[in-house]
Amino acid sequence: MLGADEFISSPPRKTVRFGGTLSEILLKYEKGDTTDFELLKHQLSDPDIKDAQLLNWLHEFRASVTYLTKELEQLVNVLLKLPWLRRSREVVEEYLGFLGNLVSAQTVHLRPCLRMIVSQFVPPRITIREDDVDISDSDDDDENISENFNTCHRALQTVARYVPSTPQFLMPILVEFFPFINKSERTLECYVHNLLRVTVYLPTLRLQILELIIEKLLKLDVSTPQQDIEDAEETANNCANEEKSTEEGLFDMEEDEDRKGDKVVSASIERMAHPLAERLDILMTILFSYIKDVCHVDGKLDISNTKDLYRDLVSVFDKLILPTHASCHVQYFMFYICSFKLGLAEAFLDHLWKKLQDPNNPSVIRQTAGSYIGSFLARAKFIPIITVKACLDLLVNWLHKYIDNQDTGANAYCDVALHGPFYSTCQAVFYTLIFRHKQLLDGNLRKGLSYLQSLNFERIVMCQLNPLKICIPSVVNLFAAITRKYQLVFCYTIIERNNRQFIPVVRSGTGGDLVQTCTNPLDSFFPFDPYILKRSKKTIDPMYQFWEELSAEDLEDLKKPIKKGSSEDEDDDFLKGETPQNDGVVGIAPNSYESNTRSPVSSIGSPADCYVPYPL
Repeated sequence: MLGADEFISSPPRKTVRFGGTLSEILLKYEKGDTTDFELLKHQLSDPDIKDAQLLNWLHEFRASVTYLTKELEQLVNVLLKLPWLRRSREVVEEYLGFLGNLVSAQTVHLRPCLRMIVSQFVPPRITIREDDVDISDSDDDDENISENFNTCHRALQTVARYVPSTPQFLMPILVEFFPFINKSERTLECYVHNLLRVTVYLPTLRLQILELIIEKLLKLDVSTPQQDIEDAEETANNCANEEKSTEEGLFDMEEDEDRKGDKVVSASIERMAHPLAERLDILMTILFSYIKDVCHVDGKLDISNTKDLYRDLVSVFDKLILPTHASCHVQYFMFYICSFKLGLAEAFLDHLWKKLQDPNNPSVIRQTAGSYIGSFLARAKFIPIITVKACLDLLVNWLHKYIDNQDTGANAYCDVALHGPFYSTCQAVFYTLIFRHKQLLDGNLRKGLSYLQSLNFERIVMCQLNPLKICIPSVVNLFAAITRKYQLVFCYTIIERNNRQFIPVVRSGTGGDLVQTCTNPLDSFFPFDPYILKRSKKTIDPMYQFWEELSAEDLEDLKKPIKKGSSEDEDDDFLKGETPQNDGVVGIAPNSYESNTRSPVSSIGSPADCYVPYPL
């Protein structure tokens, strides 16, 4: 075997072929004699062409790239269609050399070369025809697929080295070749993985590539409602249980067969029953892995890399995620990167806070920013209570200033269209308190109560803007129970008055009168509701605050206010560690108001609305 350098410098092997040398063929073609030219194209297109013969041709083409002008585009296209990746190592190396020479001498062929390389970012397809009908179109099980992808990236780096403007021509091609969502999971997985690899050696494209990938993920996410995913899982589980009970005891398998079966079962357990959810799960897993790999060098967090990636992801978040209503999973890329360092989480909260309070932003963006703040503070275990208090101070002070400016004005009445950001901020505060009140009171009950009293919730809930009428009822109900228990504010009088004033809207339709009840006038949602994609949730779960069912005793306890004069005793109890520690804090919130209509089984990780009866 010749070494790589020896091979490049050695003369090509003599092989039998027709039509003379390449220079002779091209000379005849210029004079109008196309016979040998057509014969050359035929030989190159022959799927049975031998490696030795192909090497011979590639060596000549590599030395004659100056002749391959725009007029010979047809011949170049034949060369670009060669199945070079599945050839011998010698052919691959010679082909890479040819590509480098071609784009450096004839940049007119840059786009076709890039298109050829990008087209290899997905597994090859095999089609089996029977009686002129395609009966198979599945992924080719190619053992060398990983090595082929590595070679493709070498080819792309070679082209980029010779042509510095490659990135601006490459990006539209990456967009064009992105597979449709109905393609196989493997096809989507390989393409997204290869796109992210490109960002490593063409960093100027990283923001655009992340934007492209997240845009596709977002389309998958919003077209797959959480309820549809849960319904598909429930149906699949029911079918699996029926099959299991039918087949139980019918077969006596060997021990090694049992092990094989266990592997199959464990793999199937990780699969999502909903096909689009399965694709989204795989792609989110890849995105999380990429974020981790970029931010960590030799197992340690690299601050510089992490900050740079955070900036790119926040930019994509602002452009794509924030204006999109009710996405369930894709936004968790921000949740994940913020978990690496507290400074990132605080920067994200500050970013959202600026969006919320800026009157120049559209109201819907400000409301969504409020939803993100509340959900992030409630669900992220990695945010310490001191940061929660700092955020509550900002939010509550802003609410009081808003009330100061509105109470005496002509618009001081309950109207979502006028005061949407105010109501969204109220709900963020209520939601955060529901999840974090035990931590706020942990260690020193008297000090904790003093802090909560300083927030003056009474003024907020009793102002003319009437936030308890607008916020999601389940959040209002639990906020009322908690604030009553600690004697912070008594909300039930206002809630009952709002209920009496509520008049259902009756609209006439072809099917008769329809009564509409407006259960969520704010049109809000909790963006960090429980993550239900099986594979990628393993990344999120360790840092996520889950809902825990309330026992009957907990419900009764919420109905009992703390007696005056007992603060010191309870102080001692807190100091003795008799209250749950931070990691065990129980969150009290629905995953959305629509969960009231769901069965407890269908609401994974969050309960249906937890009803706390009004005190008599």
